Amino acid sequence: MRGSRIELWLATTAIVLVMAGSSLPVYAASSQDADIAAKVPMPESANLPPPTAADIGPPAAVEPPAEATTPAQAVTAPAAATAPAQTATAPAAATVPAETVTAPAASPEAPATAAAPAAVTPASEPAAATPAAIVTVDQQVGDKIRELLAAKSDKLIDRKYKAGVEAFYTARNYAPIWSDNGTESARGKDAAKYLAGVDADGLDAGDYPIPSFTSADPGALAEAELKFTASVLTFARHAELGRVHYSRVSADILYDQVAPEPAAVLGKLADAKNVAESLDSYNPPQPGYRALKAKLAELRGRNGEAGPIRIATGASLKIGMKDQRVPALRERLGVAGEPDNTTYDKPLAEAVKKFQRQRDLSETGSLNNATVEALNGPRRDRDVDIIIANMERWRWMPRDLGKAYVMVNIPDYMLKVVDNGATVWTTRIVAGQPGEKATPLLSETMKYITVNPTWNVPPSIINNEYLPALAQDPTVLDRMGLKVEHNRDGSVRIFQPPGEGNALGRIRFNFPNKFLVYQHDTPDKNLFAKDRRAFSHGCMRVQNPDKYAEVLLNISNPKDGYTAEKIRRMYGTGERDIHLNNPIPVHLTYQTAYVDDAGRLVIREDVYGRDSRLLAALKSDDRRVADTPVERREASNSNSPRRQAAARMPVQQTPTSFFGFLFR
Repeated sequence: MRGSRIELWLATTAIVLVMAGSSLPVYAASSQDADIAAKVPMPESANLPPPTAADIGPPAAVEPPAEATTPAQAVTAPAAATAPAQTATAPAAATVPAETVTAPAASPEAPATAAAPAAVTPASEPAAATPAAIVTVDQQVGDKIRELLAAKSDKLIDRKYKAGVEAFYTARNYAPIWSDNGTESARGKDAAKYLAGVDADGLDAGDYPIPSFTSADPGALAEAELKFTASVLTFARHAELGRVHYSRVSADILYDQVAPEPAAVLGKLADAKNVAESLDSYNPPQPGYRALKAKLAELRGRNGEAGPIRIATGASLKIGMKDQRVPALRERLGVAGEPDNTTYDKPLAEAVKKFQRQRDLSETGSLNNATVEALNGPRRDRDVDIIIANMERWRWMPRDLGKAYVMVNIPDYMLKVVDNGATVWTTRIVAGQPGEKATPLLSETMKYITVNPTWNVPPSIINNEYLPALAQDPTVLDRMGLKVEHNRDGSVRIFQPPGEGNALGRIRFNFPNKFLVYQHDTPDKNLFAKDRRAFSHGCMRVQNPDKYAEVLLNISNPKDGYTAEKIRRMYGTGERDIHLNNPIPVHLTYQTAYVDDAGRLVIREDVYGRDSRLLAALKSDDRRVADTPVERREASNSNSPRRQAAARMPVQQTPTSFFGFLFR
């Protein structure tokens, strides 16, 4: 029964196919054929299984239309069986591969072959990566950064950086800057390369560790991001302010420092086209610092230089003797002469004698081995340390020294005036004695000059010197020309009126500061002839004060026409202040190593022992907190409570003691 039904179904199908292949349209068939077709019982396809090859035999060869390009084997019987009416109007559909047919989108009037091939996508091709995948990786890292910053722990970010770091990452939705899609970014590579070479600036690369970005874990990448950020911020702070805060070296140092703001540092680097230049901008820009950096490279052999000229030991040289060491000795001491002249002459002997005087050696003028050893100075590693200490002190100073400024180098006992980058005048000074009378280090502003100054004796001098002297001689104040005044609050004032014998001389240069020091003239001119000039109580005595005043006033008050002669005509007994229309910065420095105008490295005596203390702090195992300021007892030449108490010492109505006698 099943076989007869199949045969009847096949016969009907054949009739339809014949009609489709003829030139006549379907609607031209006779009504008799339509009646026959209507009487043929059609099977329900839902109740029959699909025919097999055994049921229908081999397919008849059908000539495909010219435009059909799909294989004939793609035709499947169920597609024709389920919709015989539609196939009459679309014979081309028989050639469409089954996997491209989407019945809901097909139109009965349109050829099925028009859009079929374009929809084919090989199943073996992987999906291409999209930008969304990259964002997802960085967003995962960003989420972890958010969590780490929200934690109260200071393990990754020091508390002095944390607020700024949080502000920076919050503003960029916690997106990392040192990694990109889970690997170190180009910015991170440039920063890492720079930090690895910071020893060129006298820093230690070990203070700025670079984490790895090799992990695929977002949490590890976020931790590496913040560690990298911490290293960068620590470098910026050290380069800008110094690895060791000045307060850890001495109480008589004071500079107005402002730490770089963490968010600003990170923002600058995030926007930088050149990361190395941006990082380097935190180092001191001054030529003096750059010159020391170049000498540091020379001493380390990076430029093939041998460093400072070293003199060989040998027989003692006296005037008139010839020796192959003479040309090198001339260059070492800066004495002019022909390069091939090997005669130890008088100018060279005088230079040797001057050097011997500076180093407290016997002033013979002869070159002996003791002098040679002093000339050669510390060995190379010691020279490197001294340069590094001086580069560190440059970091303490203001980045902008001023268009015009005064620079005092205490170990060199010299003062220079700089205007528009050029040194316009220099003079010798006498500086403070080592110990409690040392000249402090500071940057302040000179505001006025006093002609015919009154000397108000500092309480420290009263306590430490005048009181003991009065114990021996009660008339000493009168003989020194000092006066005593009683103040309304019960304190006293000891002072010396203006005059030729005034301890401040004829001129005082005022730059108000907490240490109460200034620059001034002196009646004791003989001290300027000495090479080691550390004799004062902390103030700086100037060798040529009238010329110094002329130079400063011509810079500050150019229309007033001040000259040294005009200033000398003002000398007398009446105190007079000349205000600077454009105040001039004054920088008191301690440069035991510097590069002179001839490009030579100069090493000076560490008269106050500041190098040793600074180097000890730089090499300390506790460097992690060395950049944090500490409270120190103020030096005796500062405005200390002891000095204030002495200045307010009450007057005894009836002198019953030595102190009562002093303040009668």
